[in-house]
Amino acid sequence: MLEASQRLAAVMLCCIGDDSVDKEACAQRGVLVTNDPVSNGRSVAELVIGELIMLSRRVFDSVREMDQSVWKKNNQARYELLNKRLGVIGLGNIGRQVAQLGKALGMEIYFYDNAQLPTEVGQTMGYNGCDSVKQVFEACDFVTVHVGAADLNGRSNKNLFDYDTFKGFGQRPETNPRIFLNLSRGFLFPPEDLIRAVNDGFVTYAMTDVFPEEPRSSATAEWDNPYADTPQIFGTPHIGAATMEAQPRIGRYVARTTQLLSDFGMLRNCVFRPRAKTAFEVPEGATHMLAVVHADKRGTKKAVVDAIFNAGANNLRSSHIDFPRYGVAYEVAAIEGDLSAPDLAGLVKTAADITGDPAAIRWLRTIPLS
Repeated sequence: MLEASQRLAAVMLCCIGDDSVDKEACAQRGVLVTNDPVSNGRSVAELVIGELIMLSRRVFDSVREMDQSVWKKNNQARYELLNKRLGVIGLGNIGRQVAQLGKALGMEIYFYDNAQLPTEVGQTMGYNGCDSVKQVFEACDFVTVHVGAADLNGRSNKNLFDYDTFKGFGQRPETNPRIFLNLSRGFLFPPEDLIRAVNDGFVTYAMTDVFPEEPRSSATAEWDNPYADTPQIFGTPHIGAATMEAQPRIGRYVARTTQLLSDFGMLRNCVFRPRAKTAFEVPEGATHMLAVVHADKRGTKKAVVDAIFNAGANNLRSSHIDFPRYGVAYEVAAIEGDLSAPDLAGLVKTAADITGDPAAIRWLRTIPLS
């Protein structure tokens, strides 16, 4: 698709996850990739709380029994959430909302996140920080996971934990719930490890909204649920954000992200770095925006500045951000004046001459301001 789209400026993802896109290939071609890290949070968080209640009260078991006209009214292994320990793995946008809702229900919050800012937020909120994923399981009655495909440093979260991690629930009394939820990624652990932990009694119930392999659409006929033969593990078809409220919210958010880039060259939520953005108030007197994706080599930024100067334009305000993992940077400048086609060609040549890289400038555009 990238090779066939010579004028493609960006890929806009209507979700948080970005592992469906080849970010390296996009960066090499100067194609930006953005996501929506905020709009589905409430819907996912509410689903988590609903599942916690349903599983802790064994509602799904009762529904199955009633379908068979079996009447079992008892308090066996049915729990309130009040005063129970909720462990949240990943204290990002969704994890924080889950923690807040759990706190409002009277739960004691534990968390693990290997990034500094979420850790500081958790400590400020008075939550109990843990040093590892396993420690969360050892300390808590319920564990819910909300991490991305990779951590802040780009390391994959595949197989983030395993059977031994689930065994951590064994540190809690047998009379406690020991319930696990995954509304994050299907590849965080091998399915067989969760099944084994359930069969061995370490996990009482589990529920997952994500799977290692998922159908591309609802119309896909063949798909095997790896947990289908384990009645204590319940599943839903990736519906965390599938609400009448979240989907329009996502549409509006992504449309605004697109508008900012198209009309002003301004970038927000670029997945090349977490929450990366280059946004500012357009200063009075600006007539054009200059937007450039370039290699993060020494001299490319100078080529942009020199091109503006050589064109006789004034650089009124600019913003720059590096994406060192992908070897590119993004520059947007509000200028008084315009750059002609020869000016832009000179920018490309100057950057190539300074860096020795013919592809130092990956993408550039001048945008007239109305």
